[in-house]
Amino acid sequence: MHNTENLCKKIRQIFPDIGSCGIEVKVAYDPQKKAYVVDLEKGPHKLKTYLEPEDADTCMADQQCMGLSFQIAQLKANIESV
Repeated sequence: MHNTENLCKKIRQIFPDIGSCGIEVKVAYDPQKKAYVVDLEKGPHKLKTYLEPEDADTCMADQQCMGLSFQIAQLKANIESV
């Protein structure tokens, strides 16, 4: 299991405009779903996605962040369109 703060840093590394453009990101581990919950917020709008531990492992090892990148890009696009 990864430190959720490190996952947040990785997301900000991939998407450096998160935070500076008013979109905040939070990561927590949900033991019932056995997955990381990634929350994006912009003002009153909130969206979330689940990141499987295997996807977090490969991304944190700098091997491949396709799953995480795709999910965050989709969330970011959705939240920016409101």
